[in-house]
Amino acid sequence: MIRAVLDANVVVSAILSPEGPPGRILSAVRAGRVRLVLSSPILEEIGRVLREPRLSRRHGRSGPEIRDLVQGLEAIALLTPGELQLEVIASDPSDDRYLECAVEGRADWLVSGDAHLLSLREFRGIPIRRPREFLETLEGEGATFVRERETPAVSSRSRRAGRLRGAFGEPRRRERRTLPT
Repeated sequence: MIRAVLDANVVVSAILSPEGPPGRILSAVRAGRVRLVLSSPILEEIGRVLREPRLSRRHGRSGPEIRDLVQGLEAIALLTPGELQLEVIASDPSDDRYLECAVEGRADWLVSGDAHLLSLREFRGIPIRRPREFLETLEGEGATFVRERETPAVSSRSRRAGRLRGAFGEPRRRERRTLPT
């Protein structure tokens, strides 16, 4: 199975627009076609961004719903230990958290819309691509791509996985649609 780190903005975009490429990527995660790789700092950033008043008005989720969503993501993701520290992107050191997560989690892809990360194109053999590019690979012949790797030192939490089902992927205040997986 393909392992992918999604940056916080990709996850937030999936919540705001489930029909777009980020939403379709999260549908692939839920369908078991992609293994989500995250870290505690990334989960914290997702929660922080979702709580921003401007976005809160758009997605309409309460504080407890956001907490449940983040816990649901944590439950289905491979969570990296957060021991690796990198200094790669001097102009925005917070972006290094994504590179650390990708390396520690032995990710096959890092999916982002961030200009600093995208400018690298690749880091330690891990391609860094926009959601649309990753989705094209996933939906095309590249869907069977899995890099050989050792078993990672990450944990998978499933006790709260049920909270994620329905927490995102279905539009709020709109008719429910079935998305292609």
